[in-house]
Amino acid sequence: MDKKLSKKISALDPRFRKKIEDLFSAMTESVSMLYEAATHDEKTGLYNNKFFESILEMEMEKAKRGQEKLCLFIIDIDFFKKINDEHGHIKADEFLKRLADVLKKQLRKSDVAARFGGEEFFILLPQTNLEKAKALTARIRDAIKSDKILGKHNITVSGGLTCYKEKDTKKSFMERADKALYGAKQTGRDKFVAVD
Repeated sequence: MDKKLSKKISALDPRFRKKIEDLFSAMTESVSMLYEAATHDEKTGLYNNKFFESILEMEMEKAKRGQEKLCLFIIDIDFFKKINDEHGHIKADEFLKRLADVLKKQLRKSDVAARFGGEEFFILLPQTNLEKAKALTARIRDAIKSDKILGKHNITVSGGLTCYKEKDTKKSFMERADKALYGAKQTGRDKFVAVD
């Protein structure tokens, strides 16, 4: 609430003032909840794909103007349909949430992780070159393998990594990372592939 409005409200009758203050508090909470619902995936708590694509455009523009490094990493849970069939959708959703939690612990505050759909996760790594991104992906892979729940159920992931190029469009950038992911899946899964 801004200072002018706060001053006007403070001049009101105390009972009426309390009602207005409660109303403002409820409105603020509702706006916060709406923002969360509009930008985050409900199952994992990560950003949703629509919000991620907006951030991706901004980060690509910053990389283009500032000659900064920017990497994109796509992760896909291996054989997720089989996991759903064997464990059921509720347990599979728990695995999605657990994977999201593992990712969050490995990422910096500046990194942007989103559930893009189904069992696919996109991670944007601003101000990161390919070598640093590879090191991060290795830590992510180790964290997934050593996680007590994901490891116990032999949940593995494949991933594709690429860096932004000056002539990239959003489509070409995402397609190159997706091609790297496809390469990981075609060559045995449970691995990460990087393409320049």
